[in-house]
Amino acid sequence: MRRTLTSLVLLVAAFALPAQAEVKDSSAAGFTVENSVVIAASPARVWQAMTADIDQWWPKDHSWWGKEATLSIDARAGGCFCEIGGAKQAQHLQVVYVDPEKTLRMVGGLGPMQGMGLHGVAEWTLQAVGPATRVSWRYRAGGHAPDDLGKLAPIVDKVQAQQLGGLAQWLQAAR
Repeated sequence: MRRTLTSLVLLVAAFALPAQAEVKDSSAAGFTVENSVVIAASPARVWQAMTADIDQWWPKDHSWWGKEATLSIDARAGGCFCEIGGAKQAQHLQVVYVDPEKTLRMVGGLGPMQGMGLHGVAEWTLQAVGPATRVSWRYRAGGHAPDDLGKLAPIVDKVQAQQLGGLAQWLQAAR
């Protein structure tokens, strides 16, 4: 029975695409989205990839300067999820909480939300599932805007599913 369960987890993880993508809530003032995936790798390996190897898996078409940019996460309180493209630089999020191999929490406005003056909290959690790891990424964003921010929720959810899928696919290929 245990062998069957392990095989099933590995089979699901082998095709690691977001198993769950959900707009948790939305209103004119903000939204919460959550994506999760099971990846056939240990929490330690996923954490390493998530933080130190982000430039390898984050889709370059979801960065400001594409292939000329380098992405990095300094996974310590006060650290930066940054993008550097030559002389151009951006702090996408600031790290505010680190529990290695379990939780990484960052604050700020992702992508165009930064220029809109919106604020958000991005939290990545890792949980061992047998020999694999469930990665959940929740992002809550809000603030004052002349437009209905709830309309952004499905777009942000889709983009974050692609980004989390990039992590899963990169780890699968790196095996």
